[in-house]
Amino acid sequence: MQREQVNVIEEEKLSAFEQSLKSNDTEEKIDIWFYRPIGFRIAQICAKIGITPNAVTIISIFFGVAAGILFYYGDLWINVIGMLLLIFANSLDSADGQLARMTDNKSRFGRILDGFAGDFWFASIHIAICLRSINEGWPDWLWVFCILAGVSHMIQSAMADYYRNVHLFFIKGKAGSELDNTRDLKVDYDALSWKKNFFSKFVLNGYMGYTRNQEKLSPKLQKLLHIVKSRYKDDLPKQLMVDFRMKNKPLMKYTNIVQFNTRVIFLFVWLFIGQPWIYFFFDMFVLNPILIYMCNRQEKVSGYFVDKLTNDPTYGE
Repeated sequence: MQREQVNVIEEEKLSAFEQSLKSNDTEEKIDIWFYRPIGFRIAQICAKIGITPNAVTIISIFFGVAAGILFYYGDLWINVIGMLLLIFANSLDSADGQLARMTDNKSRFGRILDGFAGDFWFASIHIAICLRSINEGWPDWLWVFCILAGVSHMIQSAMADYYRNVHLFFIKGKAGSELDNTRDLKVDYDALSWKKNFFSKFVLNGYMGYTRNQEKLSPKLQKLLHIVKSRYKDDLPKQLMVDFRMKNKPLMKYTNIVQFNTRVIFLFVWLFIGQPWIYFFFDMFVLNPILIYMCNRQEKVSGYFVDKLTNDPTYGE
C-alpha cells in the first residue's frame, strides 16, 4: 500500500511537471533532461513564496549579464564561474515560463520581457568577448563582427521563437500558443495614450516592430495564417492540426539549434581553449545558414497548406 501511494505521488509530480511545459514537440532534449526539471523546482518555490514570473525574468537578466562580464577575463576559472551563472540564468528563464503556466499568470508584457532577457545576456557576452579579444591583440574592426553576430543572434532567436509559437498554435490552438500579429497589436497600441500609458505604449511599439520583422521573413506563412484564421477563427479542424504537426515537427530541431543550447555549448568550448572570438564567426557563418534553411523549409510547409486550403475548400471539415 505504501509503495502504491508513492507511485501515485510520483505520477502527480510527473503530471504537474508535464503541465509546466509548452509541448514535447518544441522542447529540446537538454531542456527536458536538465533545464526544465531545475526550472520546475524553482517555479514551485517561487509559487509558494509569491514571486511572480516577471520578477524571475528580471533576476535572470542580472545573472546572464554578470555571466557575460566574467567572460571578459582571460582567467579560465573566472570564465567557469560565468558559465555556471549563464546556466543558472537559463534555468531561471525556464522557470519563469513554467511558473506562469503553473499559476496561470501569463501576460503579454511577461512574454516581451522574457524575449528580451536573452538579448541582454548575449549583448553582455558579445561586448565582453570583443573587448577581451581586442585587449589580446585583435584590431578594433572586430567590433564589426561583434555587431553583425549580435544582429544575427537576434534574428535567429526571433524566428525560432516565432516558428515554435506557430507550431503550438496549430497543435494546441490560440490558448496553447503565444502567437501575436501586428494587426491585433496595432489595435491595442492605438487604444493606449502616450500621456496615460507611456511605458506600455513604448514597449508595445517596440514589440510591434519585432513582430513585423518576423512576419516580413515569412510571407507564405502569413498567407496561411490569414486563410486559417478567416476560415476557422480559433477553432482549428482536427485534420489540419494533425497534418500540420506531421509536416512541421521536423523543423523544430532547427529552431532548437539556433537558440540557446547549441550556441552555448560551442561558446563554452571556445572559452576553455581561450579563443572566444570564434563565437562571432560561428554565429554568422554556421547558424545563419541554418536560419536560412529553416525559413525556407517553413515557407515550403506553409505553401503546401496554402495550396491545400485554396484548392480544397472542404479540407478539414
